[in-house]
Amino acid sequence: MLRLGINVQRGSSVLKSAIARNGFAVRMNSTSAADAGASAAGNMTWPQFFQLRKKERVFNTASSVLTAIVFVNGSWLYFSTLEIDPTQSIFGFDPLMAISAGMITCAGIGWLLGPILGTALFKATSGAKLVQYQKKQLSFLAKIQNNRVNPQSQSFSNPVPDYYGEKINSVTQYRQWLRDCHSYKRKASEFL
Repeated sequence: MLRLGINVQRGSSVLKSAIARNGFAVRMNSTSAADAGASAAGNMTWPQFFQLRKKERVFNTASSVLTAIVFVNGSWLYFSTLEIDPTQSIFGFDPLMAISAGMITCAGIGWLLGPILGTALFKATSGAKLVQYQKKQLSFLAKIQNNRVNPQSQSFSNPVPDYYGEKINSVTQYRQWLRDCHSYKRKASEFL
């Protein structure tokens, strides 16, 4: 109803003709009910998107830590049951060095496989918001891709601002990122 008052004051001819036909009130009520339902289950706001994005990042990091610990413990269980001759080398290395490298490799593999588990948990807990989140994620990535700078003219005094937008966690940080990109472009055009 508030939108009606603003549009009529602006002199919208479509609204004036709709009011003159006397069927506008019914359409307005059904539209406002549909708008209310759409806003309750419809478009996700940017703060909600960034909140879910932060939640996904927390899930992925926590699951990476968990899977790295599980993989290190599993490798320790395996390597502790091996009979090792200290006089024999493993792949040309000292046995203790080879076992340590194997455990570090298992920790790295566990860390890299963690986001698979984290993403699955995030999708399971997000529920109905997931489709909206994915649409907003595509929109956000398109905005990042359209506004990112060309990194070819970077230098020590003019570093590239967060090329993939991974550190953006709020609308204010996105605006700051846009300002940094603009500043980078200005410096690159002035000094090259």
